[in-house]
Amino acid sequence: MATLGTQNISTSYPQLLKVSGNTPFTSTLLAIATGDESSVSALQISTLGVSSSGTLNSVGATTLASSLAVTGAATFSSSLGVTGVATFSTSINASSGTATIGTESVNTSTIGTLAVTNTATVGTLKVGAAGPRLTAVSFGTAAFTSATVAAHNGADTTTGTFTLTGAALGDIVFGSLNSLGSATGTVNIGLSLYPQTTDVVRYSIQNQGGTAGTIPAGTFFATAMRFTT
Repeated sequence: MATLGTQNISTSYPQLLKVSGNTPFTSTLLAIATGDESSVSALQISTLGVSSSGTLNSVGATTLASSLAVTGAATFSSSLGVTGVATFSTSINASSGTATIGTESVNTSTIGTLAVTNTATVGTLKVGAAGPRLTAVSFGTAAFTSATVAAHNGADTTTGTFTLTGAALGDIVFGSLNSLGSATGTVNIGLSLYPQTTDVVRYSIQNQGGTAGTIPAGTFFATAMRFTT
């Protein structure tokens, strides 16, 4: 009888590892089992990949050439380096240290320090332990044609509207008109912006000077921010 080491195969084959069933490797995942299949492991292998239904522990460095998909909780005791896009469907928690991510898309983040070198996409951003929640930010530009603003105490206000996609009633709107600094004939010109209806912002240019002012054509740069408690 052939032997396995110093043992007969007929008595020691349960110590061998094999794929479960009588099928050789295929594209279908098969569990690794003992030779007599009295115990089946959490590890599954196929010609296309490897899967584990239990806990996967890597003591040394682990390099993933493609992507990592985690459906449950993932705990990294040292560091996680992501050079591409990291998408977290539930949450990322870095209570200490610095979380540096090239691009982040996350629903809920509790992070001590977050350094984003590329783009951070956040559904709701909570500011401070009991602070407000920033739920929407809209930004856009709009053309402004030249206008004359009468002297103070006259018809000293020029108004109009422009489109700011995403803006809504209740938003805080702020911005600038890049040609205000080139106005002639007066000083102390102020600009106010506020949402009038959905996607529409009204502007008001006030002249606090003693003479009429001419404002050249320019561009509005406006941002609308929406907060909840």
